[in-house]
Amino acid sequence: MVGRDSQELLSKPLLAAMPLRSLLNSVALAVAMLAASAWAQANDSAVDLKFASFFKQPVGPRGLEMAEALRAADGKRVRLVGYMVAQEEPLAGRFMLTPRPVRMSEHADGDADDLPPATVTVLLDSRQRDRIVVHQSGLVALTGRLMLGREEDATGRVSWVRLQLDPEALVADHLSAAPAATHTH
Repeated sequence: MVGRDSQELLSKPLLAAMPLRSLLNSVALAVAMLAASAWAQANDSAVDLKFASFFKQPVGPRGLEMAEALRAADGKRVRLVGYMVAQEEPLAGRFMLTPRPVRMSEHADGDADDLPPATVTVLLDSRQRDRIVVHQSGLVALTGRLMLGREEDATGRVSWVRLQLDPEALVADHLSAAPAATHTH
């Protein structure tokens, strides 16, 4: 049953029933929450990067050259969808991502590994540097900070494109699956 005070409140417009100070505080709180949400989305958004935009097309007389889209993404937070390379001997704290499925046979093939030019070395957070990530088949979506430039790892493999995963990535024992039907390289 609705009491007399409640009936009076319900019969008046809500704004008229609220004291001005409470109304202003409520409006200020709502505006602050919207601003905080917009700021978080703007600063948390990752640029979608495609493997197809890594190199200038067509390939010129100087060979493969990094495309402007890849250079512009250097140092920025990006989202990349690709296939995790299946390795016989995965390294702790890192794995590789490519635009197509690849299986490496390090013992049999040595340096002739059949990796596409648009291969990204994915680096885990420093707290997970001793972790070996179990191979996931199918497309995976990864988000992190893109880094360009020549870097040689402990095995002598040189990478030119690296993705430093966000610290909270790979906390679970699986990568996030990407919908195959909506993604093209």
